[in-house]
Amino acid sequence: MVSVIASSVRKGNVIEKDGKLYVVLTAENIHPGKGTPVTHLEMRRISDGVKTVERLRTTDSIEKAFIDQAKYQYLYHDGDHYVFMQPETFDQVSVGTDVVGDMAPYLTENMDVTLQSFNGLPISLEIPQRASFEIVDTEPVVKGQTASGSFKPAMLSNGVKTMVPTHIVTGTRVVVMTADGSYVERAKD
Repeated sequence: MVSVIASSVRKGNVIEKDGKLYVVLTAENIHPGKGTPVTHLEMRRISDGVKTVERLRTTDSIEKAFIDQAKYQYLYHDGDHYVFMQPETFDQVSVGTDVVGDMAPYLTENMDVTLQSFNGLPISLEIPQRASFEIVDTEPVVKGQTASGSFKPAMLSNGVKTMVPTHIVTGTRVVVMTADGSYVERAKD
């Protein structure tokens, strides 16, 4: 464990509080016009998955845990677990849905991810910021609808709904942000 100031804590960090380990889900530094700057942390307790919210002064010290970080490839989904493989050793790790969370729809076969673990227990997962999916359902193109800011709803092959430009049709592969499913561009593959 190492002591750091609260303003340096980032998403994915593991911190120790009251003898328990927490993984940081969101970390936001707030600097109001008047008053003391604060750090707003949303965390999940590793032992039982309970979420908590903490507000600290940005200069408060907090204990940061050292975690192991390794590259893995996503293999498949099996009930309540997601199976990942370490490419060099071919070791497989089973990760629960509580760790994968809302990133689950964006996992694609053979996707390279970073898995963080503490004492051999998976605690956090980082996936690429962008991923490509096919549009499986969207409204047809309306002739004359060429406004550059126009968007229409579309369903991706992973089951996530997003908004795409009006010229995108069913069957087109698009790149989306994995954080929120927002459209980025047409896929080049």
